Amino acid sequence: MQNNKMIELNANENSLGMSDSAKKAIMDSLSEGFRYPDNPRAALISNIATMHGVSENQISLGNGSTENLRATLQMLQNKAFVEGRQFQMVIPIPTFDCAEMYANSIGASVVKIPVTTENYDLDLQNLQKAADKFDGISLLYLCNPNNPTGTITSTQQLKTWVKNAPDNHYFLLDQAYLEYVTDPSFESGIEWVKQGLSNNLIVIHTFSKLCALAGMRVGYAISNPQVITAIEGFMSMDNTNLSGAVAAIATLNDAAFLALSLRTTNQSRQMIETVLDELDLRYLPSQTNFIFHEIKGDLKTYIDRMRDNGIKVGRKFPPVEGFNRLSLGTPAEMEIFIKVLRSFREKGWV
Repeated sequence: MQNNKMIELNANENSLGMSDSAKKAIMDSLSEGFRYPDNPRAALISNIATMHGVSENQISLGNGSTENLRATLQMLQNKAFVEGRQFQMVIPIPTFDCAEMYANSIGASVVKIPVTTENYDLDLQNLQKAADKFDGISLLYLCNPNNPTGTITSTQQLKTWVKNAPDNHYFLLDQAYLEYVTDPSFESGIEWVKQGLSNNLIVIHTFSKLCALAGMRVGYAISNPQVITAIEGFMSMDNTNLSGAVAAIATLNDAAFLALSLRTTNQSRQMIETVLDELDLRYLPSQTNFIFHEIKGDLKTYIDRMRDNGIKVGRKFPPVEGFNRLSLGTPAEMEIFIKVLRSFREKGWV
């Protein structure tokens, strides 16, 4: 354990911590804490629009991208109600579970399609079938790269589906881990929005990962102006707090920190892949800041044993068995994890 504190490798946070520029921006903004955050919000929207090459009216800021997710669900459920139609959300499993949680909270039907058994890829064929046989409005929630598997789905297959889907199919692409992707075949859904590939495409992104601002709760959605206006009808007013807005702007403009953040994660990934290869433990090709890897044992026991050694690792992600999700911490944290993992192998636990 480090300083008698648990090493937290369970929530896909960025253990590097906020940039110094973000911390300074927050401190400098405290004297304005009595004001509503209208100006910093507007400035952040402008920065995001410039970064992605879209118009400001194509952006909806969220209190974390999970708020954009929730508002999209509510918007489409309401649209279905107004039109006298049914509404459903179709998701792969396992995936980021906030989507299902929010759908359950508003009484929306959720259709779950397991990932493929061979490579744990998104089963695009059966996801599409689930939407095609439903005559109401379907929202396809697709986390790409997917959480917890860390893998990307076939760009060409997904792009063709989105482009040719009927008007009652909506796509919510969650690209929380966009900056970590190295696969040259990958295309961001934001580019598809810019190309006008579909009027029913919404992409969400977050400042929680590469930018290390999970506690600041800043995210956003990008779509065409009409869809953004509809989503905004279900967002809370002034939802981006002053500290989060100025921290996000400062981080976006801190190229040195962003490069360090990516470099640190890549170094940690290489360290973990090396030890997993050494121990002959299978892992999926990660395009994120975490690795989904084999443990060859009971998962609950493994999680408990890691906690006993001062390390929090990922929870269960049914229906996949025998794999654990490990968030990539700092290289120093990875060294401690590796030491513990090797000791588990010596004891025959993994």
